Amino acid sequence: MVTRDSSIPVSRRLTPFAYGFRPFFLAAFLYAFIGIVAWLVARQTGASLLPTLPPQLWHGHEMLFGFIVPAIAGFLLTAVPSWTGHKGFAGWPLVVLALLWLAGRVAFLFTSSVSLNVLAIAELVFLPALAAFVAWPLLRARNRNTPLLLVLAALWFTDATFICSLALADVQLGRQMLLVGIDIVLLLITVIGGRIVPAFTASALRRRGIADEVRTVRGLDLATIVAMVVLVAIDAFAPVPWAVASIAAVAAVLHAVRLFGWRGLRTLKEPIVWVLHLGYAWLPVGLALKAVHAGTGAAWAADWLHALTAGAAATMIVAVITRASLGHTGRPLVVSRAVAIAYGVLTAAALVRAFATAMGSLREQALWVAAALWTIAFAVLLFVYVPIFVRPRVDGKPG
Repeated sequence: MVTRDSSIPVSRRLTPFAYGFRPFFLAAFLYAFIGIVAWLVARQTGASLLPTLPPQLWHGHEMLFGFIVPAIAGFLLTAVPSWTGHKGFAGWPLVVLALLWLAGRVAFLFTSSVSLNVLAIAELVFLPALAAFVAWPLLRARNRNTPLLLVLAALWFTDATFICSLALADVQLGRQMLLVGIDIVLLLITVIGGRIVPAFTASALRRRGIADEVRTVRGLDLATIVAMVVLVAIDAFAPVPWAVASIAAVAAVLHAVRLFGWRGLRTLKEPIVWVLHLGYAWLPVGLALKAVHAGTGAAWAADWLHALTAGAAATMIVAVITRASLGHTGRPLVVSRAVAIAYGVLTAAALVRAFATAMGSLREQALWVAAALWTIAFAVLLFVYVPIFVRPRVDGKPG
């Protein structure tokens, strides 16, 4: 992401809304912490989180639309001005947009107390509003990233269909929509990660006097993206086990070859760079587990979905947020030791959760350990980054 001063002056009392990344990166970190705590409390007390669907689907929905989607929003609201030269999004419009996201979270917290119509309205306004924010500058500039509007539309469709599954009490439809939504996020990571990971790695290596180490192959990049698009289509329309296993295996290999060419081992002295490789590495791992489970039913690979969510999605989100928030507030692109430790703790959480079922009789304990590690990681990230999100830039510039 290119850092560019394209912001607009904002009152100091609105500093948390002085640029697009501030409220939504904060929301993502907060909800990553609060959402898991709420899930643990509900799980322990047996609370009914959804009136017609299993509580696990509430957990999946809220991690997708409560944690991942605001991170995507913060990324787009920050990147689009850089991509197009448009002035930054700031001030009261951002306040309204943040409240629209919050309305959906409150509605899903009290699903038993609100009508389905109210729930649908509260939940389904945010993504169209976000699309309206970023559509005009992308379309006006004829920017190559304009297809990202289709990503927002697809996520909205999965959310709307999930709410339909609530009305129909259709558990299978609800699960399928969450899986497709996650597939869309993984496709986004494939595209955006395929740009920023090699670019930031090459830049870091050049600063150390190492040139021409990072390898990107256009044909490989295209093949990887196509494989992920096919996986989305299969999960959405024809989730036949052999087909899922085949395309997931192909995608895993393509991701692994792609990642190998980016020379991640050369970046071990720079946590802000190696965490990007670590996050991307969960893609081939998670897809390989998915292929094994779909093809053989092996119990040890049953938690493949958490390798892709707690592993790939969460780690890539944390990697991007911790980097972009420094650059866009005038700080050096160097994370503190505490943040580097948080990277490690988050990775441990993902590992434990991704192989919890493989631990047999210790599965329940593993779930609690994974949740504890997750909350510790995000508690540290909140402690370090809340001041960055809510205070003015250190260089005195707007944004």
